[in-house]
Amino acid sequence: MNGLNIGVIGAGLMGHGIAYLLAAAGHTVRIYDPSTQWRKSLGERLESARALLGGAPALLRRISAHDQLAPAMKDTAFVFEAAPEKLPLKQQLFADLEALTAPDTILASNSSAIPSTLIGENLKHRDRVVGTHFWNPPHLVPLVEVTQNEKTSDATVARTMTLLRDAGRNPVHVKKDIPGFVGNRLQHALKREAIALIAAGVCDAETIDEVVKSGFGARMAVLGPMEQTDLVGVDLTLDIQNTLMADLDRSTEPTPLIKSLVASGKFGMRSGEGFRKWTPQSADAVRARLRNFLAAQAKARI
Repeated sequence: MNGLNIGVIGAGLMGHGIAYLLAAAGHTVRIYDPSTQWRKSLGERLESARALLGGAPALLRRISAHDQLAPAMKDTAFVFEAAPEKLPLKQQLFADLEALTAPDTILASNSSAIPSTLIGENLKHRDRVVGTHFWNPPHLVPLVEVTQNEKTSDATVARTMTLLRDAGRNPVHVKKDIPGFVGNRLQHALKREAIALIAAGVCDAETIDEVVKSGFGARMAVLGPMEQTDLVGVDLTLDIQNTLMADLDRSTEPTPLIKSLVASGKFGMRSGEGFRKWTPQSADAVRARLRNFLAAQAKARI
């Protein structure tokens, strides 16, 4: 599935990475973003991705930036929306896309949590709307959750997964369009328990991170939770759950601890403090460690 015209909405954190990986797969990618700032910085960020992965300089010529939606979306086979996580904005963009694209153009949303059912609920051709949740950064992390809502056709899912697989991604088929899909539900279930442990005084944030990185996290890249369950035995897992489940956190809303941090302006690395304290140097060191680790994995797959 090479040589397609593909539209991307949003030149930011996710959009530029999606554009890069699709251009690297041989497609022509046109990015729409109304922000002059994001368009102006796009070339530098694309070049950074190319240099990190050792891609051919010529592939960047397949990517162009546009300040108008219509020319960017002309004759596209796919459109990947990577706009801010605001439902009314996404609904308006998809309404515009329905008017600008052919009826068989696949309209995919990269929302991290908003169901595509809601995003496309006012469209006439809802069979072509699908969720494609890339993980950050999308040109380094292989997983894409392809989420089928009740109106998405099987053909739309199949075409989308083929495109992504041909681009070197690892698409998985999520068969029900639920908030957070699969990955973020798992990730935030872990975060809920982690924050509850800190709030209860069981341990501090540094201990949480060390337990995950040095413990079960060290094997999770090669051993998923269901594989691990079958490895140790479903019967042992049942025994552990009989002891543990009643004591796990069951909060149905964010905990007072995380609310108080946000209210105090403690947003994390960008403000110098969140659950942990950060200097510019320590924050940059974490970013570099993550980037280099993911880049090494990505290069190994090429």
